Amino acid sequence: MASKRVFCEEDFSCSVCCDIFKDPVLLPCGHSVCRSCIKQYWNSRDSKECPLCRKRCHKNPPANLALRDLSETFRELRGDPETLCDSHGETMKLFCVDEARLVCVVCRESEKHQNHTFRPVDEMAAQMKIVLNSALEAMKVNLKNVQDSQFNTHRNMNHINRQAQNIRDQITGEFKKLNQFLRDEKTAMLNALREEEQQKTQRLNKTIEKINKEILSLCNTIREIGKELDSQDVHFIKNFETTLRKAQCTQTDPEPSTEVINVAKYIGNLQFRVWKKMQNIIKYTPVVLDPNTAHAQLILSTDLTSVRDSDDQEEESSSQSQQLSDSPERFERCLCVLGSKGFSSGKHSWEVEVENSTFWMLGVATESVRRKEHTVFPSEAWGIGYDNNCLCVRSPSQAYAPLSVATKPQVVRVDVDMDAGEVWFTDPLSGSVIHRFTHYFTEKVFPIFHSLCSLSPLKILPIEPYVCMRNRTYRKP
Repeated sequence: MASKRVFCEEDFSCSVCCDIFKDPVLLPCGHSVCRSCIKQYWNSRDSKECPLCRKRCHKNPPANLALRDLSETFRELRGDPETLCDSHGETMKLFCVDEARLVCVVCRESEKHQNHTFRPVDEMAAQMKIVLNSALEAMKVNLKNVQDSQFNTHRNMNHINRQAQNIRDQITGEFKKLNQFLRDEKTAMLNALREEEQQKTQRLNKTIEKINKEILSLCNTIREIGKELDSQDVHFIKNFETTLRKAQCTQTDPEPSTEVINVAKYIGNLQFRVWKKMQNIIKYTPVVLDPNTAHAQLILSTDLTSVRDSDDQEEESSSQSQQLSDSPERFERCLCVLGSKGFSSGKHSWEVEVENSTFWMLGVATESVRRKEHTVFPSEAWGIGYDNNCLCVRSPSQAYAPLSVATKPQVVRVDVDMDAGEVWFTDPLSGSVIHRFTHYFTEKVFPIFHSLCSLSPLKILPIEPYVCMRNRTYRKP
């Protein structure tokens, strides 16, 4: 009895794509190819012929249904080619741990894999999925961090754009004030010059008019005397006395004109005099606030010289209208703000108006002060504060301690002597010392302000401006 022939993959392979038939068609010559393959072949040749025997085909070939069914059955029986062993054609159901590769049952019994450790494919896949899931979760966390960084970067960009626009508006407004002041000063000076010019011109016109009258009178007298000189002798002698009196009646010489414009009054030290007047509209504060360090709940004035807590309505509108950048410099838990300039040496002082503020603290803090610490006042700060009816002191070595002060100060003066290592708090209105710290700072310190009152802000008071000219100091009169 003859043995049955076993079908192989070649029996179900298209001669054009060399893959298992997909929607095969039967050509008139008896050969079969995939429908898509024959269409592509004909389009490239511009003629309908069989790819194998070159016999022409004049009709659209019909579908080879029997071959299609057999091809699908063979594909199902064969399984996915990727799951088959390249050496034995069997399904790979084992994983060789020693060689870290998939093998079939025949491979396990071969000499090549003697004494090797094997695991079922599903078991190894489960273990590998656990490892991959762990790596995937780490990637998701990394993706979340990158997305957060992207969001923060866009938010920071928007914040910078808003900051730049606000600064442009404020610069434009300040220069508009200065320009208006200069225009007003120019107008005032030109008006004063014009008024002086008109007054002196009017006086000179009056003098010229008087001189013209005297000239006319003298000309008339001279002409009359000339006529008498030309008259007959008898007539001349009769009128001699009268004519002589006319000739001897001399006019007083006019005083010389001394009317001039006081040039030095207008031109002398013009810029300096304008600058002196400009001091009346210019304010100078020794400390200005740094908005990049301010807690998001604080409200700073446009000139950065006062700070207060926002009320509920302002806080809600502020959170909706602006998204502050998550800067490492910004206080996140403590409602504080630093001064824009730090001190490493020398003496420095500033005065703060506290007035009716019911909860405040102020003083100095080190540059390394922790901005994200959840506390009322940072631990790396030296300052005094007021909580309703109690004045207290706070420092790294001293917790909140009450101070015995007769009356609550309306203004607090802060004096820092970096070289001597001293920080003084005084009441400039009464001249009394509130408290003194002694500490030798090893790093730069910054003024710090803390406010929990929305009604009365902390205001840094301006001081008297001055300018040093060579070895002399000029102060505002």
